[in-house]
Amino acid sequence: MSEHLDYAAAGVDTAAGDRAVELMKNAISRTHNSTVVGATGGFAGMVDASALLGMTRPLLATSTDGVGTKIALAQALNIHDTIGQDLVGMVVDDIVVVGARPLLMTDYIACGKVVPEKIAAIVRGIAQACEQVDCPLVGGETAEHPGVMDPDDYDIAGAATGVVDADKMIGPDRVREGDAVIALASSGLHSNGYSLVRRVLDISGTSLESQCADFGRTVGEELLEPTRLYTRVCLDMLDSLGVDEGGLHALSHVTGGGLGANLSRVIPSGLCATVDRGSWTVPAVFEWVRRNGDVTWEALEDSLNLGVGMVAVVGQSTADQCMSLAADAGIEAWVLGEVIASEGSAAERPAAERTAAEGSSVERTAAAGHATTGAALSTSQPRLICGAKGVDAGAVALSGSYRVS
Repeated sequence: MSEHLDYAAAGVDTAAGDRAVELMKNAISRTHNSTVVGATGGFAGMVDASALLGMTRPLLATSTDGVGTKIALAQALNIHDTIGQDLVGMVVDDIVVVGARPLLMTDYIACGKVVPEKIAAIVRGIAQACEQVDCPLVGGETAEHPGVMDPDDYDIAGAATGVVDADKMIGPDRVREGDAVIALASSGLHSNGYSLVRRVLDISGTSLESQCADFGRTVGEELLEPTRLYTRVCLDMLDSLGVDEGGLHALSHVTGGGLGANLSRVIPSGLCATVDRGSWTVPAVFEWVRRNGDVTWEALEDSLNLGVGMVAVVGQSTADQCMSLAADAGIEAWVLGEVIASEGSAAERPAAERTAAEGSSVERTAAAGHATTGAALSTSQPRLICGAKGVDAGAVALSGSYRVS
């Protein structure tokens, strides 16, 4: 051999990694609040957990996730500073659904080749989203995988930890018959179902750079729209409504599997949440997927959020206040339905028959001022979804017809 082999020659450029850290560290530091101990670059990220001493029974909540194949669109468009918000949304909003307040987050990036500016852009996006939800980004790892990943390829993942006092925890155990089911609007596709979306792009021959009148921007810009963050508004609901009989009882983050599957995870056995498909107008991007891919509404229900990114289950007496808190946060909210008993004749009747006979969710939605204009669609039949994701829980009954603008 004419030259000695070193790590850089083998494909791992530690100097590029150091340069990436220099480019991102200011953004990371801005996420640090008074609980963070130590500076960026240590072996371990640390936070002061003294606040837990004031809790009766502090419970730690943790979540790990990625952003799926949406990352392929970011790579194709060479836009890397928005995918980080998707990661924070997928991770932190999964711990807030139990009532936990985020304590810290870490990230992991695997790539074929470290390009400092690209890696720093990804992490800046993560850090900016962490700032929005008041969650310190206390550590991370960038791993260069030459020969395993293509030079332009990368993937990201993250983990977050939060805490909730046991008597403030929310979930299925608090849900009661008669509770209102409140939808919080999504910003678009969020970070789920992108394998389906990418297949629609392929079979339709649509370019990411093509302008779409339905979106008022390019297809790529619409598909890359960052995931809406719900942490702050959900914690505001928790603080304002409480968790007792008339308060906030459960939250469901609508991610992979769609609305029905995720909502059923927080409905206890013996109860059923009704969902009136006609209570909101489905955003244009979902109709675009359906039309360009010849995708059935049932398939959309099982993979995409269809415009609902988070669901709150609250006592009827606080439904209006819940929606008002969402509006204050700039998030559209409306009544999806209610929680009913799954035993007896009411639940045994088809969901469409029950909605037509009682009409309550439609009337409440109209009273809340949510737009229901647009052409009613002939959609899938009423569906009862239960047992999703291996959870032994209640059910969700979807009925009515979707509306598109």
